Amino acid sequence: MNFYDQLQLDTAAERQHLLDAPVLRRAPEGRIDLDTYLAFLGQAYHHVRHTVPLLMACGARLPDRLEWLREAIAEYIDEEYGHQEWILNDIAACGADAEAVRRSRPALATELMVSYVYDRIARHNPVSFFGMVNVLEGTSITVASQAAHALRESLGLPAQAFTYLESHGSLDLEHIQLFAGLMNRLEDADDKAAVTHTAKVAYRLYGDIFRSLPLSA
Repeated sequence: MNFYDQLQLDTAAERQHLLDAPVLRRAPEGRIDLDTYLAFLGQAYHHVRHTVPLLMACGARLPDRLEWLREAIAEYIDEEYGHQEWILNDIAACGADAEAVRRSRPALATELMVSYVYDRIARHNPVSFFGMVNVLEGTSITVASQAAHALRESLGLPAQAFTYLESHGSLDLEHIQLFAGLMNRLEDADDKAAVTHTAKVAYRLYGDIFRSLPLSA
């Protein structure tokens, strides 16, 4: 079995813990209100704005034997740069104060997930970063596009309020195919273990973010 498929198998329980979050069950059916959607966007802003800095931190610490992975990171940075601004634009399209979100502090669960991945890069193995990539992009494929369509209908918001969700459903399908190819090139057992461990923890922490969102009865 290739490593990407093994990674999905080894993290199945943690992935299910995330997908069992009530908000992720309701969103594809359009059964969340505007406050919940705005809370989701706010927390998404606070972790997405760290994507490029995390990529840079990872690339800077990779050993020479993984130069091919550093090249992929450089391309990934170009694609990911500025996505947090998409989220703020969505918030504004909902009629909310995007600048207040920019100035706000993240929820504890969001801060812990981001801090954990920085720590894994700095103190353990920089390849750990790709454990979080597996979580975020895999989750986007599972729920993003479906949720965007359902929520647009149920909330009566314009298409401009869903650019982040809409784009990441289709965009991350391409990313996950590239990601799988990169993971299948990893040969070192410690690198693979670092990705798997980080993915397991990130699934739990990302699930905590969704469980921290306000959810109406």
